Amino acid sequence: MRAHGCPGEPGRNSKTAANSPEIRKRIREKIGETTRPELAMISAMAVAARVPKSLRVLVSEGNSTSAREAITILGLSGHRVEVCDPSRVCLARFSRFVRRFHRCPGLRQDPAGFLGFVEKLLAAQHFDVLLPAHEQGFLFARADERLSGRTGIALPGFESYRIAHNKAGFSRLLEQLRLPQPPTQIVTSETELRAAVRFPSVVKTAVGTASRGIWFVRSADDLEAVMRDLGAPGLSGQGLGVQGLGANRTFADEVLVQDFVGGITGKAQAVFCRGELLGFHGYRQIAAGAGGGEAIKQSESRADVRAHVAAIGEHLGWHGALSVDYVLADAATPLLIDCNPRLVEPMSAYLAGVDLVGLLLAISQGETPEASQRSRDGVRTHLAMQALLGCASRGGGRKHIARECWQLAARRGAYAGSTEELTPLRLDWISLVPLAMIALALLLQPRWGATLANKGWGAHLLDLDSIAIIAREDFPDGDFPDKTS
Repeated sequence: MRAHGCPGEPGRNSKTAANSPEIRKRIREKIGETTRPELAMISAMAVAARVPKSLRVLVSEGNSTSAREAITILGLSGHRVEVCDPSRVCLARFSRFVRRFHRCPGLRQDPAGFLGFVEKLLAAQHFDVLLPAHEQGFLFARADERLSGRTGIALPGFESYRIAHNKAGFSRLLEQLRLPQPPTQIVTSETELRAAVRFPSVVKTAVGTASRGIWFVRSADDLEAVMRDLGAPGLSGQGLGVQGLGANRTFADEVLVQDFVGGITGKAQAVFCRGELLGFHGYRQIAAGAGGGEAIKQSESRADVRAHVAAIGEHLGWHGALSVDYVLADAATPLLIDCNPRLVEPMSAYLAGVDLVGLLLAISQGETPEASQRSRDGVRTHLAMQALLGCASRGGGRKHIARECWQLAARRGAYAGSTEELTPLRLDWISLVPLAMIALALLLQPRWGATLANKGWGAHLLDLDSIAIIAREDFPDGDFPDKTS
């Protein structure tokens, strides 16, 4: 094994263990009473397995859908999974694959405390890989020298990470690389924002995740609402705060104004080794859930999107996982609209034949695996939680939610031929608990849908203040304000 190896260098590990009888038997035992379509898909996934030995993996949070899906894949692959998260009741607590849970400080409230917690955990116990499931990658990339040598981790340089993490930085990168995006203006004041908006438009804060910090502006009333939200401090990363008075008020950070482009939305997921693309998967949205996230998705790998993502990763010298969102206004031109410097909901790729999590583990350990095979198109998957929350947040009543529950359970309607990603009950029966709680709550009071969806902004995510703290030269040893009170 070579530390920090890259494709094309000596020492490439091209061996897979999926064809051995022992591995096939172990996977069948873990799958249990899985339906035949699921069995066929997951068995096909085993053929792409990259890591033949069992690893001890520390997942950096357990409350996002991405972390929860990664945990399922890690568990099915036979790895020992441990999770650190500030919430006692995060999604990861309801998985049979999690061997141990570590309650930690919140990344947003106390980034230095969170880093210190992880450092002590790595010093006290051996972990083969630290997997940055969400925005913890921003912190880990900044603290690379402190983590180096303690565990395996795959992240790009901090400056590359900052470009991909910041919507304004990503837009400038697309312009530099001459890659397609909707007409975009970057503004810093109310006056500039009013001048830039053309109805309909999309307004985005430069920092925001989990569908936060995004507004669709279709009228003057919508624009005034955006102005109020942007000027309001403390809105979990949405409100920027303003300086100055009247029309000269400036924002605390950059804001993007993009022409609204209607069409099919899709996502591309990739794993890179030092700028070279090793694994790729794409899917398009079939039905939206709460906050615009995917409730139903279908795998669809476009060669043009793959080429765009490869160009981005090569330019940034990307190392690790990278995801890009796009919209198709027509069948010919995908417009890139967002970037996430992490692996977003990897189960779709797993079920379509590409184990991006396995690739990420191998790269984290300094291995140099072969590039993965192309994922299969047409594989449909869904997230039952997102579907129920989306139904309720769009005004669905008890009858609508009950019908959605029945269709999900019976695999009827839009869910025919689809496989559950987030809470795979036949593979991980404990995942029934949060799903049942969500369904019961919405049946009791459908208007809770919007409230429950907003809980997705958690202490494991960043805001402007925590980003500024992490970027400081004296981090993490400086004197930082206490945000936990």
